[in-house]
Amino acid sequence: MTSRSFQDLMVWQKAHEFVVETYRVTRAFPREELFGLTSQLRRAAVSIPANIAEGFVRRGLADKARFYNIAAGSLEECRYYLILAASLGYADTKTGKDALDEVSRMLESYTAAVRSKIRTTALGLAVAALSLGAGLVTTGYWLLATGY
Repeated sequence: MTSRSFQDLMVWQKAHEFVVETYRVTRAFPREELFGLTSQLRRAAVSIPANIAEGFVRRGLADKARFYNIAAGSLEECRYYLILAASLGYADTKTGKDALDEVSRMLESYTAAVRSKIRTTALGLAVAALSLGAGLVTTGYWLLATGY
C-alpha cells in the first residue's frame, strides 16, 4: 500500500504518540525546568514527527533521507533528555525509552529503504551513462573507420 499522507506512515504515528506522551510526562517536571529540560525535551520530541512529515513530501530521495536523518538526530537528543530526567528523579522514563527504541528501529528501516532507492537510482544512472558512453565511442570509431 502506498502512503498518501505522512499520517499514513506507521513511523510518524509512533513518533506522534511519543510527542503526546512527552507532553503528558513533562507536565510533572519541576516548574523551574519549564524553560530548561521541559522545553528542550518537548522541542526535540516534536522535531521527530515534524521532520518525518517534511521528508515525506520532498520529491528528491536525497532530500527525503536528509530530513529522516534530522529526525534521527532529534530522536537521540530525546534519548539523552530522558536519561537526564531519570537521573534528576523527575520521572520514570522507561516507557519513553521503549517508545523511542521502537521509533528508532522503524525510522532506521524507513531511511534504509530510501537510501537503497538512492543507490539503485545512482547505479542505474551510472550504467546508463556507461552505455551511452560506450555507444558514443563505438559511433566515433565507426565514423573514423568510414571517413565520415
